[in-house]
Amino acid sequence: MTHRPLRLLGLAGSLRQGSWNRRLLQSAATMAPAGTTMEVYDALGSVPLFDEDLEHATAEGPPGVRALRKAIAAADGLVIATPEYNHALPGVLKNALDWLSREDATLADLPVAVLGASSGPWGTRLAQASLRQVLHTCGALVMPSPTLFIAHAAERFDTQNAVADAATGAALQRFMDAFAGWVHRVAPSRAEAGAA
Repeated sequence: MTHRPLRLLGLAGSLRQGSWNRRLLQSAATMAPAGTTMEVYDALGSVPLFDEDLEHATAEGPPGVRALRKAIAAADGLVIATPEYNHALPGVLKNALDWLSREDATLADLPVAVLGASSGPWGTRLAQASLRQVLHTCGALVMPSPTLFIAHAAERFDTQNAVADAATGAALQRFMDAFAGWVHRVAPSRAEAGAA
């Protein structure tokens, strides 16, 4: 019996096209283990500010929210790369999570992995901590380890936006391998529908 690949979705918590975290996810997608694919979601900017009036204006919510929910529903797991703004996760990412926590509880029982890159020395440690708290509250199955905090990001990527630092590349490969295993472990029904 042939199984489809395990499907992961990457979500960058920054709207900037050239952000370190978008680059990180693009590199992670190339390191997805055998039997696994990852697509990087590119329309976070279409998710409006959370507003209950807007939420109830249509049965399915605003188009940008519907598109994000559909992309996550089609995935077996979600990889979120977050920047760190003022020692916390970015507002645009928190806003998206607030939308996803409503109605159909998109994040409930969904395997999620968290990582991040920053130009400074902390590598998004505090942002990841606050993001994990929100994800746990939403019922997501957050991978506890390995963690990945990429500091001094400008030194880690090449001109093609790929991870160029060997140690960072090895850590990212371990992270992706571990997350595929996490999906199989905590959501076997999703994994069985995907890779064998």
